[in-house]
Amino acid sequence: MKKPTVFSLVREQSVFMTAIMSLLTFLAVLALGIALSIGTGVMRWNSQWELFATVQVVNPDYIDKTKKIITDNTDKIKTLNEISTEQMTDLMSPWISGGGVLKNYLPKMWEIEFKNADDMKIIGEQISKNARFLTHASALKSSTGAGWKMILMSSFILILTLGAIGICISYIARNTAMLHRRELEILNQIGASDNFVARQMQTIVAKISATATTIGFIVATPVLLLIISTAHSTRVGLMAMLGLSGAGWFILFLLPVAIVIFSIWTTRRTTIKILQNT
Repeated sequence: MKKPTVFSLVREQSVFMTAIMSLLTFLAVLALGIALSIGTGVMRWNSQWELFATVQVVNPDYIDKTKKIITDNTDKIKTLNEISTEQMTDLMSPWISGGGVLKNYLPKMWEIEFKNADDMKIIGEQISKNARFLTHASALKSSTGAGWKMILMSSFILILTLGAIGICISYIARNTAMLHRRELEILNQIGASDNFVARQMQTIVAKISATATTIGFIVATPVLLLIISTAHSTRVGLMAMLGLSGAGWFILFLLPVAIVIFSIWTTRRTTIKILQNT
């Protein structure tokens, strides 16, 4: 036979706790989802460009030497793209004008994809004596750094949100204990243990937390998908790489479960502390 709870939250408290935990869960899921999406984007970004490099020769005297080094190591190169003067002119025309004079100042450039990192390092050291050897990973380091900073900010927001959830639950548990002080005295007189009373509060909070976290997760999911979709639509740089893998969605799904468990633990801890001081 199922045992009924001895007391429960008043309606206003239940509505408040459900609403505030739904909002906080929404923020927590959104913050974690954004952090995971950016983390996925950073990894995709790095893996995409980690074997690419650009060779720039400014001094015409070194063009043949550089070209020979590249030709002698074609077995270590996966793809080789020599950027023509016309392509360079098109790339630079929005910033520099000058017609035929511009061609005299444009560097000779190759875009190279190597077969592995060791080959890139060896050939890069040879080319660096005659030209500028710039890996795409180092050139795009600022974008990667910005991504990690956004992850840290999202993580900080997540920690603050979880802290706010803990404070709200502690407040509700303390307030409920004060409102039901008479019931607690009666329970103590008939020999009810602190664990029994704590389980009453845990049952109530578990039901409210489960409802609130479900609502927060359901509302946050389409918003998160909209953010990722908007980032993809930019088709530019790191933003276009954002996404969530299957493991990411699994971690995201575990967050509401963790919040419910955290709520139950916080309720028990707070209730026991109040009962021991009563």
